[in-house]
Amino acid sequence: MSGTRGTRVLVLNSGSSSVKYQLLDMGDGGRLALGLVERIGEQSSRLKHTPLATGGEAREWTGPIADHDAALKAVAEELARDGLGIDSPELAAIGHRVVHGGQTFTEPTVIDEAVLAEIERLIPVAPLHNPANLTGIRTARALRPDLPQVAVFDTAFHTTMPESAARYAIDVETADAHRIRRYGFHGTSHAYVSRATAKLLGKDPSEANVIVLHLGNGASASAVRGGKCVDTSMGLTPLEGLVMGTRSGDMDPAVIFHLMRVGKMSTDEIDTLLNKKSGLIGLCGDNDMREIRRRIDEGDERAQLAFDIYIHRLKKYIGAYCAVLGRVDAIAFTAGVGENAAPVREAAVAGLEQLGLLLDAELNAVRGDEPRLISPANSRVAVAVVPTDEELEIATQTYALVGEESN
Repeated sequence: MSGTRGTRVLVLNSGSSSVKYQLLDMGDGGRLALGLVERIGEQSSRLKHTPLATGGEAREWTGPIADHDAALKAVAEELARDGLGIDSPELAAIGHRVVHGGQTFTEPTVIDEAVLAEIERLIPVAPLHNPANLTGIRTARALRPDLPQVAVFDTAFHTTMPESAARYAIDVETADAHRIRRYGFHGTSHAYVSRATAKLLGKDPSEANVIVLHLGNGASASAVRGGKCVDTSMGLTPLEGLVMGTRSGDMDPAVIFHLMRVGKMSTDEIDTLLNKKSGLIGLCGDNDMREIRRRIDEGDERAQLAFDIYIHRLKKYIGAYCAVLGRVDAIAFTAGVGENAAPVREAAVAGLEQLGLLLDAELNAVRGDEPRLISPANSRVAVAVVPTDEELEIATQTYALVGEESN
């Protein structure tokens, strides 16, 4: 990094009606501020800002925020109140989470007009996410046109998958014409967690084979061999794979035809059903694992069935990825459910002793913010809980790329 450039990176994650942000100092990896703007475009928009650098109290206010432009300007004002304004010479770059990079973007990329055009071209395969990501980028570029801005893609980590894992078994010309293949998502999390797991084992990432289980409201699994993804559960969209909070995950595609022909449902209705009314919430009416466990403890049979279906799918992917990798050094649980729901971890590993998986009940019950092993010393395959840090991963990749560009 050149001597004239600062050490701070602002990370922006722009959703359709929200902006999550963190300001990090890459000199020491510390967080200076973080926050969330939600319900953008409504009269009851909400901004919560926490100034970590000053140790101050979190500030929160509600009121109308018309659009992403107004949201980012409000964020800039909050940062400026703490002496961390985005006009500061200490700010080296802004890193943006972009959900879909297709096959084009295999690594973090400095944003220019050509990059923006390609992200826009990919909207048909990410209609919910890429438009919001683009809005955030354009707004941030307008606020700081002089500053390097970097796109970090959810799909990039998975572009190392071999064609045998990435292609669907449909007509090749049709697939290529419509860019139909498995892209995978949560890539920044899988990259960070697989690398952190290798470190926990005292191995270089190039030496470690890791199965990463990113279990949040959205959930995905990946098989990582020597630091590179060789398979992942999500596909063309984030709908494929594990049972999720509101998404169905794997399902016979003919169910869609059945719903159209017999149920007389439109494509939009089916889209809503599978993405927003399925998974745990479709099975039992709740998508919060804590509430599901509470209901199970009270004898609720629907909650128990939802949990059992969730675990059954998870076990299938663990077994499949053990087969894909051949040798597995560790399985890492991460994200909201993976990091905090001990019963999920226990149930997912139970009965898999023949695969070398064992769990220490006492270690599994311990809560903590640091990466930790929850398997006994004699376990052939380590089982770990590794808190994910997608913002740090985005900031790290952004800072490294801007440093290369300036040299």
